[in-house]
Amino acid sequence: MHHPVTIIGGGLAGSEAALQLAARGIAVELWEQRPAVMTAAHTTDGLAELVCSNSLKSTDPARAAGLLKEELTQLGCRLLPLAFAHQVPGGAALCVDRERFSRAVTELIAAEPLITLRRAEFTGLPELVAEPGRIVILASGPLTSGALWAQVVKLVGDGGSYFYDATAPIISVQGIDRSVVFAQSRYEKGGGNDYLNCPFTPEEYLAFREALVSAEQIPLAAGDDYKLFEGCLPIEELARRGVDTMRFGPLKPKGLTDPRTGRWPYAAVQLRWEDALERALSLVGFQTRLRFGEQDRVFRLIPGLAGAHFTRHGRMHRNSYLDAPRVMAPTLALKAHPRVLVAGQLTGLEGYMAAVATGLWAGINAALLARGGAPQVPPEQSCLGAMFAFMANPAHSAYAPTAFSFGMCTWLPGHVRRDRKLRMIREGATGAWAEMRASLAAAGSSIVGEL
Repeated sequence: MHHPVTIIGGGLAGSEAALQLAARGIAVELWEQRPAVMTAAHTTDGLAELVCSNSLKSTDPARAAGLLKEELTQLGCRLLPLAFAHQVPGGAALCVDRERFSRAVTELIAAEPLITLRRAEFTGLPELVAEPGRIVILASGPLTSGALWAQVVKLVGDGGSYFYDATAPIISVQGIDRSVVFAQSRYEKGGGNDYLNCPFTPEEYLAFREALVSAEQIPLAAGDDYKLFEGCLPIEELARRGVDTMRFGPLKPKGLTDPRTGRWPYAAVQLRWEDALERALSLVGFQTRLRFGEQDRVFRLIPGLAGAHFTRHGRMHRNSYLDAPRVMAPTLALKAHPRVLVAGQLTGLEGYMAAVATGLWAGINAALLARGGAPQVPPEQSCLGAMFAFMANPAHSAYAPTAFSFGMCTWLPGHVRRDRKLRMIREGATGAWAEMRASLAAAGSSIVGEL
């Protein structure tokens, strides 16, 4: 009798992997420590809870995030349909009601007879890995508990790496001054008015920046360096890097017209809807480590938010990940333990969709292993192939968290025009999807959508 596949972690990666395995008739034991042990960033006990924001990035296939979504759809992704089912306005981005999305994932997994959900902190990794025939998917995420993290780094023989990440505050729709704040999507994308926008004059912007850079911050853990993910910097760090840095980042005014002036504002903060009932909004790009009282004081200097009510403050947290080029293969398996697969942000691949992608592929490969087959590597010209090749590339001198981008497609020739490059990427990806489907079918693992 075969052991069930053990999945440690019920986030996006673990949930996707569990559903992929169940769809292939493989029994799963899914461990999630919440609510018994909470983390520094989660607020519920729901599976696949979105922590940092409610945006799964662009749906435009001319962008990396959009093409990755198309590829995951081709491979029978289980979480993307739930995300679209609980979509909220977000311009060209796929934004979701995070509570309803998490609830839908939790209910889907609870209804699956092949998935047994264990609500407890898992700390028996060495014993589990030592069991003959046992297959493990390690998807405990960047907020892996201290006890489990100690076992992980001992297993891989590496101290691991970390960076500091943060969440953005959420405010109630009540208290927003709509005589100042206006509804519009940048360049009228999506529904045309999917965001609320807080416009700055030059004087208001400079006063806000001064308050932001001088505000008191929550101290780091003793002995830690302030390592940051460059793709998602705290707003106060952006402000500190230059007077106009925020205006070329999350506060860029391009494509927004202030109805009071008929022109672009000097700068603008965008507010994104958090829920389908439009009761709460998050401040886009406002990840922060400011103390809660300072968030109340400083962020109310944003035009139109003087009376804002904060329903959740931004929080800083420490994220752990593995030195993947040294310890992982492009199949997502540990080099030293080929029946242990790693998924989610422990791989160092950053972002919600990378977590879903690694969970999907880990589920597919775990099913192959469970049936006596060999794990597969995605084709080079696929999004997954490019991501996993980047992750496992031994040429990295210092591996850092990285979101999927077209720059990972190393098979592209250099110095080609953007439109030609996008066409080549799309054509290569389309061929790679067909290759993946044929390869998996030959290996005895059909795409979920064909079952």
